[in-house]
Amino acid sequence: MVPLLLVLLLALLLFGAGFAVKILWWVAVIVLVLWLVGFIARGTNASGGRGRWYRW
Repeated sequence: MVPLLLVLLLALLLFGAGFAVKILWWVAVIVLVLWLVGFIARGTNASGGRGRWYRW
C-alpha cells in the first residue's frame, strides 16, 4: 500500500510541476512581448533623441 501511495504522490507532484512550468512559460512569453512593445514604442525626449527605455 505504501509504494502505491508513493507512486501516486510522485505522479501528483510531477503533474503539478509540469502545470506550473507551463504557466511560467506563458508568463515569460507575455513579459517578453510587453518588453518588446515597450522597447519599440518608447517615446522621444525633449532634444528629439530616444530616451532610456528603463526607469533607473
